[in-house]
Amino acid sequence: MGASKVFSTPLRYPGGKGKFAHFIKNIFEVNNLHDGHYAEPYAGGAGVALELMFHEYASVIHINDLDPAIFAFWQSVVHHTDDISRVINDTPVTMENWHRFKAVLANPQDCSVIDLAMATFFLNRTNRSGILKAGVIGGKDQAGKWKLDVRYNKIDLIKRIELIGKYKNRIRLYNEDALGFIGSVIPTLPPKSLTYLDPPYYIKGSGLYRNFYVHDDHVQIANALSDIDKPWIVSYDNVREIKEIYSCYRQDEYFLSYTAQQKKKGSEVMIYGPKIIAPENGLSQKVS
Repeated sequence: MGASKVFSTPLRYPGGKGKFAHFIKNIFEVNNLHDGHYAEPYAGGAGVALELMFHEYASVIHINDLDPAIFAFWQSVVHHTDDISRVINDTPVTMENWHRFKAVLANPQDCSVIDLAMATFFLNRTNRSGILKAGVIGGKDQAGKWKLDVRYNKIDLIKRIELIGKYKNRIRLYNEDALGFIGSVIPTLPPKSLTYLDPPYYIKGSGLYRNFYVHDDHVQIANALSDIDKPWIVSYDNVREIKEIYSCYRQDEYFLSYTAQQKKKGSEVMIYGPKIIAPENGLSQKVS
């Protein structure tokens, strides 16, 4: 059922790791994790989690995101699939609605879960690189080469949402700070599990995400992981500070193609927890 889809997630995400799923599948195979649980403390678009579930690598996926807008979206997709699909179908992709949903995102306490989910989805699909706080594709006067609906194929996106809804019994949702998730959720996972952490970039996180970190936040995550006896891996932008924070763990450097304002390749680093057997060849130097 939909296992051959190239894109599993309805969301666009800066540095999105959906194309990274083949490497995580390799981790599952090498570590004999088939039919185990898979967790993402920084789920965002949850592209990897969905791929692992659709292709029957993971029996249960745990999706966590602190951003209330992203959490509302996943709540709606998983538990109110028909409602969010209908709203997406019935909502015209116009600048008038772009302004309306931008106002919703600025005052989320005044709206329903479905309204917040729709605002999140609409801005994610119509903003540059899927960044919620970025500007609209084509500019506010829509004078650019591409218009705001260029990444908004309703039929395809609704199909993705409906497929996810069919798997709702295998999806667990959380709206926790990553530290809280590491401390309270990961210890409850079965031994046959993998947690993949993709924290905000060390250097450019503040420009890409609504929730971003300073140096001490990154240190706290590393310290929390040192107490975890379940398999985990972490990916980061490849900078000296991160490599020093995680200096006691195996690290592989690689390049990942991503789009954030402009398409380019970013140097990143994969960090392996002590319970992980790294694939024999590590990470390819190019993950594209």
